[in-house]
Amino acid sequence: MSRAGSAVRAGPGGGSGSALFSGFRALGLYSNHLPHVLRYHQRHREFYLITAAGRSFHTYNVKKLGIVAVSNALLQDITCLAADRMLVFASYGNLLHAFARNKEVVHIYDGHKGEIHLLQPFGDHVISVDIDNVLIVWDVQSEEEYLQLTFDKAVFAVSAIMHPSTYLNKILLGSEQGSLQLWNVKSNKLLYSFPGWGLGGVTTLEQAPAVDVVAIGLVSGHIIVHNIKFDETLMKFQQDWGPITAISFRTDGHPVMAAGSPIGHIALWDLEEKKLISQMRNAHSTAIAGMSFVQGEPLLVTNGADNAIKIWIFDGPGGGGRLLRCRMGHSAPPTKIRYHGQNGQQILSAGQDGTLQSFSTVHERFNKSLGRGSINKKKSKRKGLQYDTMALPPITAFATEIARQNDWDGIIACHQGYITCTTWNYQKTSMGAHKLKPKAYSKNKPLDVYATVVDITTCGNFAVIGLSTGHVDVYNMQSGIHRGHYGKEKAHEGAIRGVAVDGLNQLTITAGSEGLIKFWKFKTMDLVYSANLSSSPSAMLLHRDSGILGIASDDFGISVLDIETRRIVRKFSGHHSQINDMAFSPDGRWLITASMDCTIKTWDLPSGCLIDCFLLDSAAISISMSPTGDFLASSHVDDLGIYLWSNRSLYSLVSLRSLPADYEPSVIMLPGTCSAQDVDITGDEETSDEMIDYNSPEQLEEHLVTLSSLSESRWKNLLNLDVIKKKNKPRKPPKVPKSAPFFIPTVPGLIPRYAAAKHENDGQQSKVVNLGVLAQKSDFYVQLEDALSSNEYKSPLSILKEMGPSSIETELRGLAPDAGGSIEVMKSFLRLIGTMLNTKCDFELAQAYLALFLKLHLKILSSEPVLLEEIAKVSTQLEETWIHLQTLFNQSLCVLNYMKSALL
Repeated sequence: MSRAGSAVRAGPGGGSGSALFSGFRALGLYSNHLPHVLRYHQRHREFYLITAAGRSFHTYNVKKLGIVAVSNALLQDITCLAADRMLVFASYGNLLHAFARNKEVVHIYDGHKGEIHLLQPFGDHVISVDIDNVLIVWDVQSEEEYLQLTFDKAVFAVSAIMHPSTYLNKILLGSEQGSLQLWNVKSNKLLYSFPGWGLGGVTTLEQAPAVDVVAIGLVSGHIIVHNIKFDETLMKFQQDWGPITAISFRTDGHPVMAAGSPIGHIALWDLEEKKLISQMRNAHSTAIAGMSFVQGEPLLVTNGADNAIKIWIFDGPGGGGRLLRCRMGHSAPPTKIRYHGQNGQQILSAGQDGTLQSFSTVHERFNKSLGRGSINKKKSKRKGLQYDTMALPPITAFATEIARQNDWDGIIACHQGYITCTTWNYQKTSMGAHKLKPKAYSKNKPLDVYATVVDITTCGNFAVIGLSTGHVDVYNMQSGIHRGHYGKEKAHEGAIRGVAVDGLNQLTITAGSEGLIKFWKFKTMDLVYSANLSSSPSAMLLHRDSGILGIASDDFGISVLDIETRRIVRKFSGHHSQINDMAFSPDGRWLITASMDCTIKTWDLPSGCLIDCFLLDSAAISISMSPTGDFLASSHVDDLGIYLWSNRSLYSLVSLRSLPADYEPSVIMLPGTCSAQDVDITGDEETSDEMIDYNSPEQLEEHLVTLSSLSESRWKNLLNLDVIKKKNKPRKPPKVPKSAPFFIPTVPGLIPRYAAAKHENDGQQSKVVNLGVLAQKSDFYVQLEDALSSNEYKSPLSILKEMGPSSIETELRGLAPDAGGSIEVMKSFLRLIGTMLNTKCDFELAQAYLALFLKLHLKILSSEPVLLEEIAKVSTQLEETWIHLQTLFNQSLCVLNYMKSALL
């Protein structure tokens, strides 16, 4: 049996993007090395924070540090950022862009030959300075140059720029030589030169709350508070942490100045007593890129290249600040990512910075940081981040299970070059209670012996750990007790490259670098089966629901093994470099692989074909498919973000046709932080793999019984129409309300009385006209009459298919002689049914129409020999077709019952 409706890919194409995955958004990107910008929105009466993140910038509200807007992406990474009351200015290369509403580009300023590295909004103008020491003053609205100044690099290389408060049309420039210049940009005149202090170049300039006073940060670590009106130095401070990276003043009544350093420390200076009052060490793990006190509030906003934005509040004794709010991701690229749980809303990520973090795909407020691994937490807290010798190396592999995470630790992780594995607790967002290490190495610290792979059982009770020596050990997650090991001495001769436990804790599968894959009984730890692989395995992944095992080899090939039959069922080749990670789709139909050749490929396991491939600028280090199948997550080389790719097959028509052997994918850009719209990636119609609608014929084959595409309501209730009409018939006919006369009649007399209403005579003749025999023949009736001579029944059948159940019943009633029809027309209708049964089209309609016809005209059919002869022919056709269908149904039911009951 068949039914219409399908779609295919037009043809094999080359050079297009991914047909299966579309870039959606990036997670975990908050800040880079550029200073942030703080703005005040007068209408909202709220402060907003702007930070650059790659090719776009983010806007956060300071009140909750929630993201408000993400700008449209530029063609390259932003290299300089500034903002005024209305616009945000961002530059890359020699181009300057102005954004309106924190979103779209409204102005582009093109005139620099070198890369822009300084920006200063200046009323209706904006000032930009490039690395060739050319300063241009732009008119914001007209995008024209108002003024251009060129400085000699050897004498005055511009390194900082600011506009002193109340100094009309004037800007102050700092240089790498240490000198300052005050310019009037309207008259294009140098007003004054400050010779400098002989302590190195100027790194930053900041306006103090007092008029005429400017703080100057120098490369030597000195901070000069200078009065530019009288050219007088008011005070001088020095920090031993290197160049001054940022300066800010409190404006809430406390004479305090904060200064940032390249190593992440912040110094707080008292301007009245001219002394250091507090230090905020390790505020960031990298240099302080930007620092701003919120106007009139005891809040300090900082950002750094460690991908963190932090807000500090000064509400305690001692003058120091405490962390109030923060948004932070990995400060070093992630090494491993995996979805946590079954709802697909949390992604666990381990980074080279040693931290384990959880990123929410729904909202940033659900993000968690599980912290950094430590040998001894208490000692680490005492020593601090900078001198922490107890910190564990970065996590290289981890496994997670939510079954018992409310009762004990549910995450097991192994560290780079480290033999001890650590447990983590997702609920408590911290490192767990146990450190799992084999007893043989408990006293001495072995060299070149470390944990390579880990897995956790579905029940969450046991952890399986593979070592570089070939040992595989089992531990209890609740108590941390060692529960045994596989093999007499060790499981493999080479290093363990993969370990997995099936969904029912029956089998443990291990893969060794010597090229062997072994199956063990989980409880008794006995060897069940061993097989040689054609090449040494590099990674292994088990899809527990289907029992399919994916094995990546050192020869860049992929083998798929069925753990039930223990046979290799598929082999794939096509990668040209090391395979970094693999992921299965939730239903186990797709295997997705990421390689160092910068490609991500999707293999269809049932057909054994490559169905999707796309190329990226940087290789994917780790990938993970959502348990719900809606997103593919990836992390990349030298990239701090986690990128989501939406599965287009869930919301659009996608072909799963195999790609040709010579398919060459084109490069796809990584998605930005904002949710991307699904862009049509197809190119030319001749060479693309675009999807076209395919309408199947009315009947695929002549011998196939084909159903119509009509809904069941059009034919299923034809036999029960009389019952339905009785149920829907009202109990009493509706009564028409009697209309009152405009003037109520009265009876003549001395006493006024109203006249009684006159009742109409019920015996009057009905106003309904009986047309009698004047009824007109319908189109269906006329077409049936014509079909007797032409033997073409498509027209009457198409008319019948467009009618509703009531209309069909009316037409069939009208075929009888006593209703204005004839025996010949009834004979024509039976031939129509015979034609439908012969062609085997609209099978269910033929059954329904014939059943209604027999119900209405059974007496006439039995008394007319001509009709009886036609009925006999139709009955024979119907019996042959139905016997054939019944045989097929019985065979299918027999096979189904056997599969359900037989012990295979």
